Amino acid sequence: MIRIKIAKTLQQLARAALFLLPALGLATLASDARAQTPQYGQDLHIGVTSCAGSTCHGATTPWENSTVLQNEYVTWSQKDEHSKAYATLLNEDSKRIAANLGLPNAHEADLCLDCHADNTPKDKRGRFFQISDGVACESCHGGAQRYLGIHISGAANHQDNLNAGMYPTEDPVKRAELCLSCHFGDDKKFVTHRIMGAGHPRMSFELDTFTAIQPAHFEIDNDYRKRKAVANGVRTWAIGQAIALKRRVDAAADPQRGWDGLFPELVLFDCQACHHPLTAPTWQPRPSTGLPSGVVRFDDSNALMLGIIADHVDSDLGATLKQQMKALHASTLEGLEAYKTAANALKETADGLVAKFSTHAFGKDDIAAMMTGVLTQAAAAEFSDYAGAEQATMALSAIAAAARDAGMAELAKGIDAPLAKAFTALDKYDGWDHPGFQAAIAEIKPAP
Repeated sequence: MIRIKIAKTLQQLARAALFLLPALGLATLASDARAQTPQYGQDLHIGVTSCAGSTCHGATTPWENSTVLQNEYVTWSQKDEHSKAYATLLNEDSKRIAANLGLPNAHEADLCLDCHADNTPKDKRGRFFQISDGVACESCHGGAQRYLGIHISGAANHQDNLNAGMYPTEDPVKRAELCLSCHFGDDKKFVTHRIMGAGHPRMSFELDTFTAIQPAHFEIDNDYRKRKAVANGVRTWAIGQAIALKRRVDAAADPQRGWDGLFPELVLFDCQACHHPLTAPTWQPRPSTGLPSGVVRFDDSNALMLGIIADHVDSDLGATLKQQMKALHASTLEGLEAYKTAANALKETADGLVAKFSTHAFGKDDIAAMMTGVLTQAAAAEFSDYAGAEQATMALSAIAAAARDAGMAELAKGIDAPLAKAFTALDKYDGWDHPGFQAAIAEIKPAP
């Protein structure tokens, strides 16, 4: 009875909100706005206070018999690092980085706010919007200007919310585009080598792993599956790898982002091709690159993963990917035009892989093949670079989780302890333990 009364109250509030929107500066917009990353969408961002009420998403504990948990705001504010992203800009490290970049401070610079806050344009901020909220609800779910009323009414379905401007985070393609817009960059914001040189931490990302480690403010149950499509972890992993490669080669071909004066944009390359002890004999050849020693090597860690996936899903695309990746490596010794041509060709293939993976079901046979493929390759010389070993370890974690979800527990049996050792081997970027990584991977013996 109490829940029925609350639902009716919310419906009344929603109807009232539709009339109050203009007074709050929330004028309605056309309903056919195309989904784009929320920071650049056309809808006003109202602020987290529109979500934080105790009868909305601010409950201290999950509601029983509710289609959603209702405590999403509490999870975000207390457990999710995204809520602290703006506060990070006020610490001593950020002050030092800003000074090194010649900025007055970090917490007012668009260069920093674009990823550490919901830095939507000022004319897209409602009366109660606060930049200090960090990477908040509307940073991912889109400006609530049009969907707020129908969302809280309980009368709309998920597609209605999407039609009204909510961002489709459940779609792995859209989620990858959104996450990578900060965890790598896009054509409007980009984590450059200069930013890294000023002291910014190294960027690292894998879509399924980062989805899993984010404190969940939703539960994928039967009700969730009725409302939204759910991609398994291997499909999410595959799509994330394809879009990550696409973003990297897109930046390489972009004259505004691909070059920094005389030099190419070095953040696109493998850091340890340059950043390694000069007195230690650490270099060893990687057959797939075709490159000699002393050459700055393009970061192909996503392509290594994609090669394993594509070999199984579409062997022709897999062969093309490997040939084009080798051509991109070779082009760095040939000249600018060859480099751009190779990058653009690789981008088209990445687009094709995104389309292929978006429709491929990734069933049990695929999961088993991915596990075997990563384990086989991880033991080879191709994963002698930190970035490749890191991606392989996160991939195995994602595949093991997907195997368990698919009722294939035997495939993932005994993998947790070796994976923990592999992650430990990767713990120190500047002194990672390659033999330890290989030994850990060798311990994994999936069921046939």
